[in-house]
Amino acid sequence: MTIRNALVIGAGSGVGRATAHALTAVGVDVLATGHERDATDPAQVAALLDEADPDLVVVTAGTRPRIAPIGEQSWESFSAPWNVDVKIAFEVGRAALTRPLRADSTVVIVSSGAGLGGSPLSGGYAGAKRTQMFLAAYLQSAADARGLGIRFVALVPGQLLVGTTIGEAAAAAYGAESGQSAEAYLKDRFPVPLDAAGVARAVLEIASGEEHRQKTLVAVTGKGLEAL
Repeated sequence: MTIRNALVIGAGSGVGRATAHALTAVGVDVLATGHERDATDPAQVAALLDEADPDLVVVTAGTRPRIAPIGEQSWESFSAPWNVDVKIAFEVGRAALTRPLRADSTVVIVSSGAGLGGSPLSGGYAGAKRTQMFLAAYLQSAADARGLGIRFVALVPGQLLVGTTIGEAAAAAYGAESGQSAEAYLKDRFPVPLDAAGVARAVLEIASGEEHRQKTLVAVTGKGLEAL
């Protein structure tokens, strides 16, 4: 790999932790941060970029959405993904442009397939994840206009992730609506499973490969990567 230094934001669990481990395994110097840093704070984001001096930034951090029908959501629970997930992607992207990162650097924002198909039991989560996809395109346009050579990509897991807190909670909720267990729901909907390690492999493939190089929106399923 040509990546020397990476910053993984949201590495405390799930996809972030798996990505940090995968990068470390191939010899990348990784700064992995979890809840000990507030990535919605622009000053802390700038400090992280200074400390990591990254060629690759991976944004997996976000809040856990409340799983409940719309009538049982409060505005606070509904809007939480906007105030956390979207703001983190915004602040990291803006900091990458302001610094700026070195030419040929990559910023991967891990979004969700909920942003494509909706998720009526998770409040504003789907809309927030869709906005992350828009942000990747907006940031790419800004970088191109300045000739920075930075690549921005929204990576969209196209199915619920097995073995993650959000994925398992969503599977249990949507499965219950159809009278299924979480395991049966996942098996019926997604016969080829995808877990956090699979998303981590997709991050490495995007960052180090040439395929889909001109795309700001790429999906990953149990069958691999595809451009959207």
